[in-house]
Amino acid sequence: MLGNKILLGIVGFAAGGIISAGVFAFISAIGLVQRLAGKTGTAHRMRWYEDCFVLGGTLGNLAFLYDIPVPGGQILLGVVGAAYGVFVGCLIMSLAETLNAFPVLCRRLKLSEGMHFLVFSLALGKCLGSFFYFIQGMTGS
Repeated sequence: MLGNKILLGIVGFAAGGIISAGVFAFISAIGLVQRLAGKTGTAHRMRWYEDCFVLGGTLGNLAFLYDIPVPGGQILLGVVGAAYGVFVGCLIMSLAETLNAFPVLCRRLKLSEGMHFLVFSLALGKCLGSFFYFIQGMTGS
């Protein structure tokens, strides 16, 4: 019985490692880290960015898997939520830029000016949708 649990633990750990490696490879392939470093003028800290991505993903998974309570209350929850939002926003915009989604969308909509309004309205819609989703208690808790 103990041997089965150990084998299951090893398989689970290996599967999780493969999935997380795939996610980090995807983030690297679309150039998210490089774009962030280039936009902020901190390309000399590239190694630090990469270490933070891996450490954040690892610690986040451990906290999720083992239900590790994080002290800090509502203030820390707000800060972490904002950080998640910024990360997901950067990931989505980087992916859209890599796939040239906005130029295709602008051609299909015959939009020649006002790209910044399009991006702003997409971001505003995402923020308002998330706000109403959580205000109405649709989180499942």
